[in-house]
Amino acid sequence: MLQQVNGHGSGSAAHSGESLREDLQELLGGEVPPQQLNDLTKVNPVTLETVLRCLQARYMADTFYTNAGCTLVAMNPFKPVPQLYSPELMREYHAASQPQTLKPHIFTVGEQTYRNVKSLIEPVNQSVVVSGESGAGKTWTSRCLMKFYAVVAASPTSWESHKVAERIEQRILNSNPVMEAFGNACTLRNSNSSRFGKFIQLQLNGAQQMTGAAVQTYLLEKTRVACQAPSERNFHIFYQIYKGAHAEERVRWRLPEGAAFSWLPHPERTLEEDCFEVTREAMLHLGIDAPTQNNIFQALAGLLHLGNTRFADSGNEAQPCLLVDDAQCSVGTSALLLGLPEDHLLETLQIRTIRAGRGQQVFQKPCSQAECNTRRDCLAKLVYARLFDWLVSVINSSICAAPDSWTTFIGLLDVYGFESFPNNSLEQLCINYANEKLQQHFVAHYLRAQQEEYAVEGLEWSFVSYQDNQLCLDLIEGSPVSICSLMNEECRLNRPSSAAQLQMRIESALTGHPRLGRDRLSPEPSFIVLHYAGPVRYRTAGLVEKNKDPVPPELTRLLQQSQDPLLKVLFPADPEDKSQEEPSGQNRAPVLTVVSKFKASLEQLLQVLHGTTPHYIRCIKPNSQAQAQIFHREEVLSQLEACGLVETIHISAAGFPIRVSHRNFMERYQLLRRLRPAITPSPHDPCPDGGRSECPPCTEPATLQGLLQEILHALPAPLHCGRTKVFMTDSTLEVLERGRAQVLEQCARRIQRGWRRHRCRTQARRRRAAVLIQAAVRSWLTRKHVQQLHAAATVIKRAWQEWRIRMAFLASEELDGVEETHSPQAPCSPGSSPLPPAQTRLQGAITRLWPLGLALANAAVGVHGFQRKLVVFACLQLPVGSPRSCAVQTAQEQAGVLSIRALPQGSIRFHCRKSPLRYADTCPGPSPDSVTGFNQILLERQRPGHV
Repeated sequence: MLQQVNGHGSGSAAHSGESLREDLQELLGGEVPPQQLNDLTKVNPVTLETVLRCLQARYMADTFYTNAGCTLVAMNPFKPVPQLYSPELMREYHAASQPQTLKPHIFTVGEQTYRNVKSLIEPVNQSVVVSGESGAGKTWTSRCLMKFYAVVAASPTSWESHKVAERIEQRILNSNPVMEAFGNACTLRNSNSSRFGKFIQLQLNGAQQMTGAAVQTYLLEKTRVACQAPSERNFHIFYQIYKGAHAEERVRWRLPEGAAFSWLPHPERTLEEDCFEVTREAMLHLGIDAPTQNNIFQALAGLLHLGNTRFADSGNEAQPCLLVDDAQCSVGTSALLLGLPEDHLLETLQIRTIRAGRGQQVFQKPCSQAECNTRRDCLAKLVYARLFDWLVSVINSSICAAPDSWTTFIGLLDVYGFESFPNNSLEQLCINYANEKLQQHFVAHYLRAQQEEYAVEGLEWSFVSYQDNQLCLDLIEGSPVSICSLMNEECRLNRPSSAAQLQMRIESALTGHPRLGRDRLSPEPSFIVLHYAGPVRYRTAGLVEKNKDPVPPELTRLLQQSQDPLLKVLFPADPEDKSQEEPSGQNRAPVLTVVSKFKASLEQLLQVLHGTTPHYIRCIKPNSQAQAQIFHREEVLSQLEACGLVETIHISAAGFPIRVSHRNFMERYQLLRRLRPAITPSPHDPCPDGGRSECPPCTEPATLQGLLQEILHALPAPLHCGRTKVFMTDSTLEVLERGRAQVLEQCARRIQRGWRRHRCRTQARRRRAAVLIQAAVRSWLTRKHVQQLHAAATVIKRAWQEWRIRMAFLASEELDGVEETHSPQAPCSPGSSPLPPAQTRLQGAITRLWPLGLALANAAVGVHGFQRKLVVFACLQLPVGSPRSCAVQTAQEQAGVLSIRALPQGSIRFHCRKSPLRYADTCPGPSPDSVTGFNQILLERQRPGHV
């Protein structure tokens, strides 16, 4: 079934889309299809009709974000688009060198704010103001921005710091489901409407890493606990515990399945937000343990049972109102869950305590049925408001960083959208008042301030008219007479308030105001305020009572007596507190009304916003049915008119969003003169060297204009120099930043070349020095080695000579003292001939080596048997012809070692008679101490155990 748009049948979706594209192409000259226009400043001409058609074409093409100058327009798709918010897409926008060249997205705004925080020009705090009607997607946009910052603002290097950052991110993200469960509800226009305002401060350290966050809330709609409009629901948390509690928890909290509660309308409606486990897990990550969670949910269940307490009219003012039907059971269950005495609870709801007279005498007066119901509702609102504030404080203590651990912050402002219902009371007046203040901040900061600044700076500018809502603010909060001042005065008079009387006072005091209207056909007293987003009719009934927000002191005393651990924390007993006694007479203190407190909190918020660089996201709701692919032109058109989007586009298209002071501009961009080739200096040139020397920043406009022309000589771009500031567009800033990056790259390359040249030279010098040191060391080591060899050779030579002399001396000592006769040399046969020289030299060598043969013959190891004897014969030159005539006896053949005496060549005699060497146990003779010479050597070789 095809949807019907604006009361007309849409026909085929493809046909309607094609016809719309054709119309827009014809309107825009056929250059660019409307769905491809990422910036509405490129629409020509810029009118409400052309902007509306372009947004419709993009919405039908599933393109939900469009730039409108300084503002990002976000259309609610009313369907899940997971690929549009994936972590990969977040990293893509974060890693892009120029995110503004990508498709419009909330990540573009997030990345711009994140880069502005660490900007070198003017690193100031940033803020993102998310505005729009209820149901336009403000809460979702804020949630996605928080996820984006959690991804890009946490890149620590060490593993330990990574775990800390991950825990902080998780806690910041977990604060969303908790605050939405306790602060959001389903309304006529939005199934997840924020019933409070919040400003989330994301805290960053010097390295632009997220270290913590802080949450500030504004005006919780606590009346929703006890009063819900038709077709609306209570806060999400009541439905979560009602549907998601386990069987054991249902018994503990007295929540049987199918039970009916008057403060829980439409329990059969199931929403995506009715996820109890998500809320419990998030609370656990925030440091709220399971016992504390049980106390929280038990108190909420007690409030539900308190809502079933109904009173009947007694008919007698002297008698307290009685309970209706089974309300007694509900009171008992509520008292049990809240830890209160049942009788005391019922008495506090039925009887009012009055202090009167100078002596502060105490009187008790039974309450009427309406007063009993009011006190019951007041008790529930008081408990829930204290519980919500306590949760916010717990969240802040869990996610807030130390003051010295962060330097800058990015603020996310998510407030309730503009509301207009059939019945509007004080809550809607405060909500719309907050939207008026934010709209006025946008007008003052962008629409009015920019144009006034152009005129002050001397730029040629034709003013663009815009809708200023200052008159509406004067009507609500102006001085000396305004709607808020009249309501506060009624509260101070402390008299019964009349709706008709308040209406008359407002109309008579503010008669003729252009923003005040009156509905004469309305059957009940009311007044109309012409807001920037449209007229809203407010009922005067109940305005003064809600503005007072009275809390009977006996209710506070009752809650201070609770035995529940949670309520003891929420309502601590103060002994010095006079039980919040009601002042009377001249000692009555001024009443602090709801409007006064809300106005003070808004002023504080605006002061924070004025100290930051704001960024705006306008959320647009394409239809009221919250259905995808449905675009109601009338509804969107009214939203575009209300937020002044066309005027914003006009000013953004013709204006200069970037403005930098002369000093800051010169400090950042005067190095661009390096891109200009050197020229002959002129008398008017402030820098004679062609701009390559560092000149002090100049603040004279004429001189600065010359410097700007010099800077932009190689970079032509539209740039305007005012009296104190330089104005430029985003494209000009991109050109300047690109040129600056080019100069820095050139300087970096020069520095790298110089450093590399210096490093090469240093390495070459070090290499030459190392070679010289190595050569010297090697020369010294060689000389030392040669000296050691010479010393060793000398020692060896000396030892060898000493040994030869000692051996010769020992050999001479071993010879007998008897003169030896040489045996006649055997005659040579006639046929014999003298020996050849070689054999003669061989015999001489054998004669000289006979001690070696002696030693080998008596060695314990080595040659054995016949070989040993041959060695002995050869060394002693025994005659080989008659071997039997000479007998050689070695040490192994007899007990004892005989000394062998060698005579000159040609005669051989063995002397055993005078040899002193013998074994002590077999041969008598001299003692071993008298043995010397070769005999000593032979004796040592023959000792047992010698190796």
